Amino acid sequence: MTETPITRFIETHFRHFNAATLVDAAREWRALLERGGRMMLAMAGAMSTAELGLSLAEMIRNGKVHAVTCTGANLEEDVFNLVAHRHYVRVPHYRTLSPQDELALYERHLSRVTDTCIPEDEAMQRIETLLVEEWKQAEARGERLYPHEYIYRLVRTGKLERYYDSDPRHSWIVAAADADLPIFVPGWEDSTLGNAYAARCIRGEIRNPATVRGGVETLLALAAWYQSVSKEHPVGFFQIGGGIAGDFGICVVPLLRLDLGRKEVPLWSYFCQISDSTTSYGSYSGAVPDEKITWGKLGVETPRFVIESDATIVAPLIFAYLLGW
Repeated sequence: MTETPITRFIETHFRHFNAATLVDAAREWRALLERGGRMMLAMAGAMSTAELGLSLAEMIRNGKVHAVTCTGANLEEDVFNLVAHRHYVRVPHYRTLSPQDELALYERHLSRVTDTCIPEDEAMQRIETLLVEEWKQAEARGERLYPHEYIYRLVRTGKLERYYDSDPRHSWIVAAADADLPIFVPGWEDSTLGNAYAARCIRGEIRNPATVRGGVETLLALAAWYQSVSKEHPVGFFQIGGGIAGDFGICVVPLLRLDLGRKEVPLWSYFCQISDSTTSYGSYSGAVPDEKITWGKLGVETPRFVIESDATIVAPLIFAYLLGW
């Protein structure tokens, strides 16, 4: 790997504790790719609103991420930012907001995510309006697509371009659409656009709720992807946060090996989680990777790491290391 100022800094200063784990995880990711491996990125939290696309888009363009499992929020919030970037409102003093301050933001149609407010009118309503048209047209044609496929259509047809409010090279969704990257979105209904879709179904504007494919079909698609890819390549799992995005993706291996009895399907070949949840009782986000061995997800020899830190700091550093920035 070519030495760069960022890689030199990381190699020089990140020597112990979580910093050392960051370096170990990045090196092992690089080693996985060098032996022809593939990487699944699982993304929880509010990484898209944190503008992780600034580095993740480059990871996708450079072939270092090969599939994404993410929440519906991360799917939609990347395109929200793409079309309404200048309308976002940063609230650096969010820790001192009173309930009345929060109500004032609500009345301005600003939905707060930590220190950042998403503008409802310029972001959510704009994308919803475009997607409702896509959903209705698909239903009329008898089509049924996954949530990300509708957004890919908006990107590929150019319908979003007139609204671009930031550089599309900073959008991981645009990069994913260009690469036709597989995206798996469990529990999509738990998102702004998922709620909007359900509302349209309740009103009768969309008569077939299955026009957007749901959770079980998403799991079947993930199982097909993993079986196909793992026949030729070791597959790693890089997890940001916990919850459904992480557990849905990683459980495809026990589904195939234990529930279907397909013992020839390999275990995950790499595992890393960035988490701000400390090790705790009964917490998925706070579970140590070794616990996953007992569930048939990882093996004793699987390289596995936990970096207990802020993903908005750690993930871009690992990506920069791999990209040779």
